[in-house]
Amino acid sequence: MGKAFTEISEGLNEAIDHAKGNSTNIVEHKPETIDVKAIREKTGMSQQKFCATFGISIGTLRHWEQGLRSPRGPARVLLKVIKQNPKAIIKAVQE
Repeated sequence: MGKAFTEISEGLNEAIDHAKGNSTNIVEHKPETIDVKAIREKTGMSQQKFCATFGISIGTLRHWEQGLRSPRGPARVLLKVIKQNPKAIIKAVQE
């Protein structure tokens, strides 16, 4: 077999070992959890006001706050910036 097949086969075997809990060289990267409710509460806004201000649907916010889903992509970035400096972001979106 070719080199590509060998590398893919080794990778699959390593993934299987990892899934079984065996020791491997696999490095897992898990994003930090974001406490969306704490971020919203830091702004002093209700769910409705927070959603209206930052363009987030109320259903999405509730899923995040209940831990049913996690923010991804640009939403994660927005929430992290709101956490660091909520007043600046609120001012920027209101202009």
